[in-house]
Amino acid sequence: MKLEDLQVYSQSMDLAEQIWIVVHKWDYFAKDNVGKQLVRAADSISANISEGFGRFHYRENINFVYYSRGSFFETKTWLVKARNRQLIEENDFNLLITGLDDFGLRLNNYIKSIGKNENN
Repeated sequence: MKLEDLQVYSQSMDLAEQIWIVVHKWDYFAKDNVGKQLVRAADSISANISEGFGRFHYRENINFVYYSRGSFFETKTWLVKARNRQLIEENDFNLLITGLDDFGLRLNNYIKSIGKNENN
């Protein structure tokens, strides 16, 4: 199996690109303070999934996927901050949060599937 075949990886890549498009439109101050944190958190999700995928042992993989899960929650937090600070349109916020919630379910299922391989 290739990394690109993992739905959870592909979805995380898509979400990060959607966030990039939104943040790219912000003014310098917003980008520098909230935007950088939001983009880094979103990019970290897929980066950790890919790093874990490339590891030899399932325990290393699961550790990196847990880091990815932490970045997922951080991304949600920065999105809420962006909405609260009126940096993001409500419609864009709702689309991104809905996508992240769906992704979160996939990520948890991926974590469970890795754990099933523990005895192998």
